[in-house]
Amino acid sequence: MTHAPATPRATRRQHDREIVALAVPAFGALVAEPLFVMVDSAIVGHLGTAQLAGLGVASALLTTAVSVFVFLAYATTAAVARRVGADDLQAAIRQGMDGIWLALLLGAAVIAVVLPTAPTLVELFGASDTAAPYATTYLRISSLGIPAMLVVLAATGVLRGLQNTRTPLYVAIGGFVANAVLNAGLVYGADLGIAGSAWGTVIAQCGMAAVYLVVVVRGARAHGASLRPDAAGIRASAHAGAPLLVRTLSLRAILMIATAVAARLGDADIAAHQITLSLWNLLSFALDAIAIAGQAIIGRYLGAGDAQGAREACRRMVQWGIATGVVLGLLVIVARPAFLPLFTSDPVVKDAALPALLVVALAQPICGIVFVLDGVLMGAGDGPYLARAMVLTLAVFAPVALLIPTLGGGLTAVWGAMALMMTIRLLTLWLRSRSGRWIVVGATR
Repeated sequence: MTHAPATPRATRRQHDREIVALAVPAFGALVAEPLFVMVDSAIVGHLGTAQLAGLGVASALLTTAVSVFVFLAYATTAAVARRVGADDLQAAIRQGMDGIWLALLLGAAVIAVVLPTAPTLVELFGASDTAAPYATTYLRISSLGIPAMLVVLAATGVLRGLQNTRTPLYVAIGGFVANAVLNAGLVYGADLGIAGSAWGTVIAQCGMAAVYLVVVVRGARAHGASLRPDAAGIRASAHAGAPLLVRTLSLRAILMIATAVAARLGDADIAAHQITLSLWNLLSFALDAIAIAGQAIIGRYLGAGDAQGAREACRRMVQWGIATGVVLGLLVIVARPAFLPLFTSDPVVKDAALPALLVVALAQPICGIVFVLDGVLMGAGDGPYLARAMVLTLAVFAPVALLIPTLGGGLTAVWGAMALMMTIRLLTLWLRSRSGRWIVVGATR
């Protein structure tokens, strides 16, 4: 008995179900991550201004150190998803274990660097004399949790590749609750001050990593995958992640340049920039959730040898990206008057932020396409192209942004440069998606 081919509408519905099933839990997990820092800030803030300032510096350093290694999640997702598509779960989990071992090695290396250099790093970041001791204490203790944080990234990639974003959501929620309870208990109950906050975060991160390892180890035993470190596999994971590291560093450089330029414009402009950037990051979580779904779905289709399915999924996800971007843009336009008073009562800051937020709103449809295509190419393992495209984007963005103060531009011009950056990314990613060169089928790229 033969089955009639699926209609276009049925295919779209199938893609929609897959996207929603993966993206919604992914969004929840993404939102839970910055809540760790918010809880720490709320608890430490009651200790004093110097302690809160120290936490701010140390958290920024930690966030930067961990975000640089986000390729552990991205590269692992793509590699595992391909093997899932090829119906080889043993190899999929083995690939995931290689990523986890790489995370442990990188985490140990980061600890070796941060522990002795913590005072220097804090000083370079501009901490005041009163805040520096607290920042150093928090940074040194929290750095002990970096291996766990990187294991969480790699293991999250494993589960996403296995088409499972619900478990990362549950782990993130559990970690958030544990972090809040531990911080309150250790800071106030045990009277450890800012050190208690750092230890609470370390314990919570180690607990999250332990849960992930239990899940992955069970999967490995169920499918007969080895848990031992494999030098060749770890090297392969590092090789796949290196281009994504270049991409991430280029993107971080763009954000740092934008902040540095805004800081040169004056206190009101940098304050308005921070408000605008916080909203930009929040909107990015929604779009990144669709990109994560794209990584998992595209990798699976290509691993199964279904190039046409990958193309159709890509097309549908782009439609989702555009629609989500339009909705988010409209929400920003409507909510601007209500959003700004949450952060400032200064009319000068509000006047600087209002037009910048309008630029952010108008750029959201572009951002929607960019995030989706970025996820699609990551899922296809097209890291080298993503690295080259982002370096090109940085090369165009940097001189434009750095000229803004000289030419008398304000914060709106800075965010205009950010919109230009996203447009360049759109062009490079669209050209690649149209070329079809990213479509390489098989269990490995």
